[in-house]
Amino acid sequence: MAVKRSLSASRMLSVFELVAKLQPVGVSVLARELDADKSAVQRDLMTLSDAGWIHAVPGLRGQWELTLHALSLARPPHSTDSLRHRLRPLMERLHKATGETVYLNLPYQNHFVVVDALESQQLLRVVPSIGMSVPMAGSATARVYLAFMPVPVQEALIGAAAAAARQEDFAATRQRGYAVNDGDLLPGSAAIAAPVFTSHNHPAGVLVVVGPSERLPPERQHEIGLALREAGRGGMDAAAPPVLAG
Repeated sequence: MAVKRSLSASRMLSVFELVAKLQPVGVSVLARELDADKSAVQRDLMTLSDAGWIHAVPGLRGQWELTLHALSLARPPHSTDSLRHRLRPLMERLHKATGETVYLNLPYQNHFVVVDALESQQLLRVVPSIGMSVPMAGSATARVYLAFMPVPVQEALIGAAAAAARQEDFAATRQRGYAVNDGDLLPGSAAIAAPVFTSHNHPAGVLVVVGPSERLPPERQHEIGLALREAGRGGMDAAAPPVLAG
């Protein structure tokens, strides 16, 4: 017998996700976006507030935003075996050697999420925020991740069959071991990305180095790309692979 779902719990989760997307946001906007009863949405907000997931924005009457509760649960201090913790030493070495921002993206549903980042100390720098969504289309992260996935998975994530030109690009990316996005998503910036492989040769995440294009010309992109490739291939091993010398 099928187990019944809780419609009220489902709506509350939708309210929480919409607050995260639109914050700061009020009950009227939430009710309109969800096509839900305003009183019901208000009860959901108060329940989420009492549980510590959201709070009223100081100085903005009737507006709500997320607390740090979700982040504290997502990054528990005892998760020493997580991919993020295991890759931190490699990220630190890449950060020191390149002088640019280094971050880690993990796949989630039909996009990627930034789960860790080491910010460049340069005056002019590019810095993604923790929790930022990275699109499946157009990013160096997506290009290199999809290149190493089976065709059915590629099609499911893209939402359509990959055209011949795209499959050729995937093949070239697999051969090279890294991907570059030079100004396609953010003009004036360049991102170099390589997958982090598990012991079963499955891409578990993507390491990225990003910075202003003027500091990352093609020859520098290639050098960093090779370092990222080696880091990703050895990222799940106990011993860190060599990266840039400086």
